[in-house]
Amino acid sequence: MLPGLKERLLGLINEEAYNPLKKEELAIIFDIHSTEMPMFYNFLDELEEDGYICKTKKGKIASAKQMGYFVGKFVAHRKGFGFVESDEEYTQDLFIPSSEINSAMHNDRVVAEIVTPATDEKRAEGRIIKILQREVTKVVGVFQPNKNFGFVIPDEKKFNQDIYIPKKYFSGARDNDKVVCQITVWPQAGRKPEGKVVEILGQKGTKEVEILSIIKAHGLPEEFPKKVLDEAENVAIAIPEDELDRRVDLRNLNIFTIDGEDAKDLDDAISIEVLPNGNFKLGVHIADVTHYVREKSKLDKEALKRATSVYLVDTVIPMLPKTLSNGMCSLNPNEDKLTLSVFMEIDRKGTVKKYDIQESVINSKARMTYTEVSDILEKDDEELKAKFAHVVEDFKNSEVLARILMDRRSKRGAIDFDFPEAKIILNPEGTVKDIKHYERRISNKIIEEFMLITNETVAEHYFWLNMPFVYRIHETPSPEKMQDLNKFISTFGYTIKGDLEEVHPKALQSIIEQIKGKREEEAISTIMLRSLKQAKYSPECSGHFGLAAQYYSHFTSPIRRYPDLQIHRIMKEHLNNKINNKRQEQLTNIVEYASVQSSERERAAELAERDVKDYYKAVYMLDKVGEEFDGIISSVTSFGMFIELDTTVEGLCRLANMGDDYYIYDDMTYTIIGERTKKTYRIGDPVKIRVENVNVDLREIDFRILYKIEDNNQETQVEDEE
Repeated sequence: MLPGLKERLLGLINEEAYNPLKKEELAIIFDIHSTEMPMFYNFLDELEEDGYICKTKKGKIASAKQMGYFVGKFVAHRKGFGFVESDEEYTQDLFIPSSEINSAMHNDRVVAEIVTPATDEKRAEGRIIKILQREVTKVVGVFQPNKNFGFVIPDEKKFNQDIYIPKKYFSGARDNDKVVCQITVWPQAGRKPEGKVVEILGQKGTKEVEILSIIKAHGLPEEFPKKVLDEAENVAIAIPEDELDRRVDLRNLNIFTIDGEDAKDLDDAISIEVLPNGNFKLGVHIADVTHYVREKSKLDKEALKRATSVYLVDTVIPMLPKTLSNGMCSLNPNEDKLTLSVFMEIDRKGTVKKYDIQESVINSKARMTYTEVSDILEKDDEELKAKFAHVVEDFKNSEVLARILMDRRSKRGAIDFDFPEAKIILNPEGTVKDIKHYERRISNKIIEEFMLITNETVAEHYFWLNMPFVYRIHETPSPEKMQDLNKFISTFGYTIKGDLEEVHPKALQSIIEQIKGKREEEAISTIMLRSLKQAKYSPECSGHFGLAAQYYSHFTSPIRRYPDLQIHRIMKEHLNNKINNKRQEQLTNIVEYASVQSSERERAAELAERDVKDYYKAVYMLDKVGEEFDGIISSVTSFGMFIELDTTVEGLCRLANMGDDYYIYDDMTYTIIGERTKKTYRIGDPVKIRVENVNVDLREIDFRILYKIEDNNQETQVEDEE
């Protein structure tokens, strides 16, 4: 089939002006050759099975929307109801009461029909009429046996049904074992799903078992297959002389790396000099992973399957075996390493005047940490300056250039949320010692800016070459989300300037600047972030809204991200004139699949990382029940308020437990209002809380608000209900 046919076909069918056509008519429109006709018709059948299209009684092809259907992913709620997230952009989710779920399970792809249309006050309600695809086939949970049967209680509370296990499928599981359960019979009216235990993880409660449960629940791979490890060992050989000879030799250049103290996969290095004309010559040198990971090799297939390295506090699930990620590919100091180098001449306004992309060989002169470089630049540390005298001037020039680039991005309209990130510090035995804010110091910002400008330069270069490529995109937020955001911020006296149908990043950046340091900063920043779309990978270059960048890609981390590795391969083939028309067609299909796969695995990795942090935070708070802390209301819902402590630990204060009044949730202003007292709580309000309960199994922390801390330091008391 033609590359991009699915998108173009669905684009046509979903247009409002489209009238249903016969499949033969669509074949003519899309210039399908007679020899490809059977394949095209099969393709239409598959789209119908997946719910993307429907057929009328006369056999014409229509969109699901034209036929009155609502197609998308079912997201269950632990209380039994759920929502269908539509495939269509800008379409509000459809609420599904528990009585109308019709055996759908969390994450299933479904077809629903609207029963009650949406109003200004209430979203549309519907019923699920067909399950297109069962998304989750394995569930992680706690096994509980009876005499002749057992149950698995899922860890994911959105799976709100226990799974029935016949005795013959216990597979040796014992009471309270964490297990992986394969679903064998899907739920039906009045009947639970059935399954069998396929893996026993161990007794619940131990750190190792809980982390393993999260890894399994998100479908993350663990050990590399032996054939992949063997291949890694076989390719990790000394660099041949002829490979060194054909590359640009940068081994005498003052090149260095800056990374975290614990980092072992060093995939980026930099060099910098000030030219006679006053411009900077910035060199960004990235590990040439594709020299070792060849297309369609076992290493490549495994890397694509994983698509990203996953960082779970003290556990790393790497994309590539350590032989490569921490060894041959890592830009360790005083070792010859193969790289792809981008040299950019950047003027004092932050504009890239010219650039050059080369296959190179480097030899890093220093392995620096963020702390060391920041202490040199921020504290003028004499001992460190003496130790790294050969690169100190480069650090100073790097800071000057980074600040120029920061200013350039800011003027362009880039949005920079300054939310605290948690750094969980463990004791040697693996227990939580402390939770602190992750500090972004000047050296972190230098590397960040240098990687951003490199990623932009590479993306723009290959966009204009019209080359198949994997771009990092962040789409413009929906007009509906912007209208809701505008209503919310108007309650604080702010307004989004410009056209809300196609909002410009500068309009949101302006709001962030206006609220800086003010009490409402937390509230508005939080709601604004939730109003934006998630960044993802795409073969189409549609720009990056958050960075206010027209062209953007991920080029700088090929050890831990597959998109970077894939575009390195394209770049090297182009540099060596190996891309003909046939190869261009192949690459078009390759980048399309790599974009989808990488986006999906990135999301799974993010959720797993969040779950592991939530587990450690719950463990950390376990012995703090009864203690009092200051916090900030970080989110409000119809059932309660989430409050974030200075450690980034978040807990829930349930409205049902607030005994001084009956509280009502206003979803337009994200405010909780006391019916009798008119007392209000909203995002960003500082409060004093007491830790009431910690449930490590559910990773839930319950708080009780003691009082709201007012601006004038007066306390608004909330009486406990005895």
